[in-house]
Amino acid sequence: MKVTQLAIPDVYLIEPRVFSDGRGFFYESYNQRQFNALIGRNVTFVQSNHSSSMKHVLRGLHYQIKQSQGKLVRVIAGEVFDVAVDLRKPSPTFGQWIGEILSAENKKQLWIPEGFAHGFVVLSAFAEFLYQTTDYWAPEHERCILWNDPILNIHWPIDEEPVLSTKDAQGKPFYEAETYD
Repeated sequence: MKVTQLAIPDVYLIEPRVFSDGRGFFYESYNQRQFNALIGRNVTFVQSNHSSSMKHVLRGLHYQIKQSQGKLVRVIAGEVFDVAVDLRKPSPTFGQWIGEILSAENKKQLWIPEGFAHGFVVLSAFAEFLYQTTDYWAPEHERCILWNDPILNIHWPIDEEPVLSTKDAQGKPFYEAETYD
């Protein structure tokens, strides 16, 4: 497994070692001992989620202000552009974002620790997205930042308006967002 720390500290791109032959492929998608050693802390996942979305669906930017969730995310069908936004006020990268292409083909995963907003847009005809979280979903603590906030200026690789849920369309601007102290 190859782990690369990205431009925002504590966010990691994980590339598994894939064994392929004429029958298909095999890879270990998660090993707790190895994962903890590679990111330098002990993590326990308590919930796994699976979503399916069509092309141009954008989900996010979501976070929980209490019961903050670290997320290990990956795509098992299709391709997405995945984004993490640093909401930790004391962080030197507060308000900055990183984005990565995750796909069934490249098998890359992204570790997004607690204290970040998260979102993705589907680039392929459809995509299936899996993620494990370090805390349970708590709708009363869930928050959403506008996907196209001008302060964040996320460079989404799309050429038309995305398909949004009502909740995501009503996200708050970054300057009004609750953040982590």
